[in-house]
Parts: sequence; structure tokens; C-alpha cells
Amino acid sequence: MIEIYIDGASSGDPGPAGAGISIHKSKGNVEKISKPLGMVSNHEAEFLALIIALEYCIENEFNVVSIKTDSQLVERAVENKYIKNKAFKIHLDKALLMIDKIELFFIKWIPTKQNKADQLAKQAIRLNKEV
Repeated sequence: MIEIYIDGASSGDPGPAGAGISIHKSKGNVEKISKPLGMVSNHEAEFLALIIALEYCIENEFNVVSIKTDSQLVERAVENKYIKNKAFKIHLDKALLMIDKIELFFIKWIPTKQNKADQLAKQAIRLNKEV
């Protein structure tokens, strides 16, 4: 099983945003991704972080995936396969299609203090200025 921590962050709502992904592979091997997202809201950044992580899983043919997020909105939307806010529906639909390609998929909410991707998302916000 691969364990992935995801986080999206935005400096303003909307504002410069970034996605952080911390991928924990077997034998303590960790890969870290900080990706600038341009100008989006915090919630949209959270969904985009999930999509980036799912793309990584599919590209690397990971069949058993555990995602950890500090976004209750993302966790609930994925678990319920539904979101009220139509602005995020396109992202949820894309994520659900990708999740269907993974044999076993788990998503769990965790407190921000436990999210190993938090600092990566904040770093990614700063990368927007460099692009």
C-alpha cells in the first residue's frame, strides 16, 4: 500500500495557490511534490492536490492507495460521491473517475498538524511568484 498525504493552500480566496503531496512508499522512501496552481480558492486547491496525487498513482500503477487529507470537504465529497457546491463538482467528478482505476482506495481526514504535505503546499504558493 502507498500512503499519500495531500494538501492545498491559497494565499487569499482566491489567491496564489499551491498543492503539496507527500508520497510514502515502502522502506521509508518518500517523494515530495510542491506544485503551484495559479489563482484559485483554498477548497479548489485541496481538490487539485487530490487530482495531482491520483494522476501520480495511476501513472505509477499503484493499486492500493491510502490518501490522508486535512480537508473535511474533500474527504466527505469523495466518500459520499457528492458535493453541493457546483464550482467543485468538475474536480470531484474527475477524481472519482480516477479513483475507479485504482483497485483499493482509501481516504481519511487527519488534523492539519499531522498532515505531512502542509509545508509542501505552502512552499508551492511561493513558487507561483517564480513562474
